[in-house]
Amino acid sequence: MNRSDGSILVVGGGIFGLTVAIELRRRGRNVSLIDPGPLPHPLASSTDISKMIRMDYGSDELYTAMMEEAFVGWRAWNDEWGEPLYHESGFLILAGGPMQSGGFEYESFVLLQARGHPVQRIDSDQIRRRFPEWVAKTYPDGYFNPVGGYAESGKVVGKLVGQARRSGVTVAEGVGLRRLLTRGGRVIGIESTDEVLREADIVVVAAGAWTPTLLPHMQGVMQPVGQPVLHFRVDTPEYFRPPRFPPWAADISRTGWYGFPAMPDGTLKIANHGPGRNVQPDDPRAVPPDEENHFRGFLRSALPALAEAPLIGSRLCLYCDTWDGNFWIDHDPDRPGLVVAAGGSGHAFKFAPILGRLIADVVERAPNPYASRFAWRARAERRTEDARFAG
Repeated sequence: MNRSDGSILVVGGGIFGLTVAIELRRRGRNVSLIDPGPLPHPLASSTDISKMIRMDYGSDELYTAMMEEAFVGWRAWNDEWGEPLYHESGFLILAGGPMQSGGFEYESFVLLQARGHPVQRIDSDQIRRRFPEWVAKTYPDGYFNPVGGYAESGKVVGKLVGQARRSGVTVAEGVGLRRLLTRGGRVIGIESTDEVLREADIVVVAAGAWTPTLLPHMQGVMQPVGQPVLHFRVDTPEYFRPPRFPPWAADISRTGWYGFPAMPDGTLKIANHGPGRNVQPDDPRAVPPDEENHFRGFLRSALPALAEAPLIGSRLCLYCDTWDGNFWIDHDPDRPGLVVAAGGSGHAFKFAPILGRLIADVVERAPNPYASRFAWRARAERRTEDARFAG
């Protein structure tokens, strides 16, 4: 058995696991990380061409404040990496009717205004002039938030893998969790899939959609859900790039539609956030054929120039949904030595620059202004406002 005093074993090399491993190593802890790999894991929710980076969260001040801090981190990462993987191109919110009190769009706009952000309200005439690819008459209201954009998420994860290794985190790919090791009621490590017994003072399970499979006692509060994502090829990518085509959400609280500008190779990603499909994380990730018709119906009504764009790829983006849509980051009260850091619920990636510190503070039982939202909790009725969507 391998063990060091003060050691931390992180299970999972997604955005939760990598950021906490890096932060704990920065604090002087002996940290190892295992993942079935390869890293970035091609099936992980954080591995795609892009994720939305936005602070628009309805009336939820905590997530909004978290993103205000995260934006500082995204810009710092761009400077540190010498490569702009976060693109601050703004975020366009379109409403299918007048924005009204209680609605996601209106409450986001009001809260951001109150916090001093330069959000710009728009109507159909302004959409027609500034964002001409849209069928303007369909969206009589909305706003543009210049603070926001998207990140090249798969590349970000790759940067963090390299940073973890350079910082001294021991990263083992091709290795998964078989079972927890316990002694006297305390978790003291794991048996991994390579039949090695790995002891540690604290085990952090940050396995994303695999978490409720690896920890069956979590199945009552979180589950993996697949959401469809389609990639199209555009012949005129210059028409589908900022400033005329920034990342967007189209009446999302009612329809679930959101998407991104065209990438340099002409790939344009569109997704739909809805109830999702109950899946197992190792199941095939095929998007049902009828989804293409669903997507093209939306394109015909809202972005007609894309209605016949060739479909070049699709995937099910896996959320690890908690019952209330909030992350799950806490010590397991019934299993001392175990910390669960999962339940991204389709919206965790954007917080990457501050996630590591948040999780590390929880691991070390240090104060953190955000931690109480994500603490261990009894299941209740799901909250009514759902501001999640992954991107």
